[in-house]
Amino acid sequence: MTLSKRLLDLVCGFFLFILLGPLILITALIILTLDGRPVFYISERMKSLTEGFNLIKFRTMKPAVGDSGVSGGDKTARITRTGPILRRSRLDELPQLWNVIRGDISFIGPRPPLRQYVERFPSIYAQVLKSRPGVSGLASIYFHAHEEHLLSRSQSREETDMIYCRACIPRKARLDLIYRANRNLCMDVSLMVKTVFKRLR
Repeated sequence: MTLSKRLLDLVCGFFLFILLGPLILITALIILTLDGRPVFYISERMKSLTEGFNLIKFRTMKPAVGDSGVSGGDKTARITRTGPILRRSRLDELPQLWNVIRGDISFIGPRPPLRQYVERFPSIYAQVLKSRPGVSGLASIYFHAHEEHLLSRSQSREETDMIYCRACIPRKARLDLIYRANRNLCMDVSLMVKTVFKRLR
């Protein structure tokens, strides 16, 4: 990560953390009241082929022993009362500001993958993770909605995994590599603005 990119993350991260602090607190209280504990969902993600970190989000699903993999139609019954609104508005991602400030992720980059997929597809992620993972990026802006549509049709964990591995990982990787080949500070700012307007819509 370049110094200018890190400085952009820190300045924007602290500014948004202060600006959105009341919203983060209110959201946490609503989740605690309606869905109970835990308020946060902490998941190990990877920022390199071997280095993981704890990604923080607001919890949108009921905990389940042995839960693994991405979310698909097979997990719909576990979505909490506040889950649909949090996911649709992307408010569940607000706690990731802490990950940005810590330097685990950037605002813009490939979405940080789960360890199991990095271990299964090392040749893909060896290239993708040359860029610092991010809250948003090309794949998040241009493929996320289609990914959710594809995964929503699955009826089992195995089917969700198959769809994600065959249809999602390769397509997202292509977009992530396009970003890596063209990344610069202006591109990051442009993608941040597009992300904001996409959320507002």
